[in-house]
Amino acid sequence: MNAIQKKTTEAMETRSNGSLTMQQYIRQMQGEIKKALPSVMTPERFSRIVLSALSANRKLAETTPQSFLGAMMTAAQLGVEPNTPLGQAYLIPYWNGKAKVLECQFQLGYKGLIDLAYRSGEVSTIMAQVVYENDEFEYAFGLEPKLVHRPAQRDRGEPVAVYAMFRTKDGGFGYEVMSMEDVRAHARRYSKAYDSGPWQTSFEEMAKKTVLKRVLKYAPLKSDFMRAVSQDETVKTEISEDMYAVPPVVIEVEAETGEVLAEHAAGEEAAR
Repeated sequence: MNAIQKKTTEAMETRSNGSLTMQQYIRQMQGEIKKALPSVMTPERFSRIVLSALSANRKLAETTPQSFLGAMMTAAQLGVEPNTPLGQAYLIPYWNGKAKVLECQFQLGYKGLIDLAYRSGEVSTIMAQVVYENDEFEYAFGLEPKLVHRPAQRDRGEPVAVYAMFRTKDGGFGYEVMSMEDVRAHARRYSKAYDSGPWQTSFEEMAKKTVLKRVLKYAPLKSDFMRAVSQDETVKTEISEDMYAVPPVVIEVEAETGEVLAEHAAGEEAAR
């Protein structure tokens, strides 16, 4: 058992006696957070962000300590800010119907994906955009690929497609386009919480994230980036000095309703 696992076990035992809150335990983990964080963020700032998330969403404090700390340490290792207007990542309470407990799931936001891609040092430009029915939009694949998007100046109409593109520092590029129908079909197939989660509260942001993940599979990015992306939408109930090594828990989850989803939607809206 490593030092982090030992502290987690002690925290769970102490919490069961009612003498330690989640906030107090986060403060005790300053040393472990510092070890996990990359140089892009200080442990003091990260701890303040997590504590603010707990204060803003009472459901997070009700999640199991193992899953909350697992999600927190995953965010720390990736160096992304959870539950802030930046839209980089989210700690989201989900109801584990099988275990009858609230679990905390780590989710990357589409801006978190963009940030991680830039950090890889391989790309010069990366973005995702929603196309509306009154926009001028044209694309083609093949030997002469083409991507043109001119947004309408006034009423843009309803969203009809979403695309993402990247350009590498040596001039290479790639893009991916999905219709909104394709995005919905993808979400219904792969998201356990499509009917009640952020897909219902922040659909366009989730659509951007979906097409970004698809196009970045073809980008010449380092393996560290792909390992980071694989942490998206995971629930982890173990803590390690290397959170990549902790296998995610495969459970049937259902997003909590009410203020939990409202908070997520507000965060995505502020990030636009």
